[in-house]
Amino acid sequence: MANAKVIQAKQESVDTVTAKLRESATTVVVDYRGLNVAQVTELRKQLREAGIEFTVLKNTLLRRATAAAELTELDNVLTGPTAIAFSGEDAVAPAKILNDFAKKNDALKLKGAVVEGRVIGEEEVKALAELPSREGLLSMLLSVLQAPVRNFALAVKAVADKEEQGA
Repeated sequence: MANAKVIQAKQESVDTVTAKLRESATTVVVDYRGLNVAQVTELRKQLREAGIEFTVLKNTLLRRATAAAELTELDNVLTGPTAIAFSGEDAVAPAKILNDFAKKNDALKLKGAVVEGRVIGEEEVKALAELPSREGLLSMLLSVLQAPVRNFALAVKAVADKEEQGA
């Protein structure tokens, strides 16, 4: 009877991870081997403050979840100690935080990620981490959209000033 309970608990864990893989905007997989308790605590704190769930999972559980979520391309990075960060909203935040932490702590290694349902490798995760935040990108877009109107207004003002000087 206890065996059935254990199997049921494991299946519920797989279902939970599968749902998180499907629902997350970004899921980043890392190798945390070599980090001490203080470093892991600091990393968890930074991720928690950004609203990102960070957990250590067994690779067999993750493989079953990736199979259920149809993300089996991720299986090739599921070797050794594996921790995974799930972000429901911000696609850039987990990559940015983990990449910055990895730069300061050589022990943390980025393995890969799932971004909007697409599996990407370590180099693409690093490139994603270099992108500005969503707010920064929206600010840049707004600036680009305002530029023609601003230039037109300056040109009209210059013509008006010239007319005023001539009069």
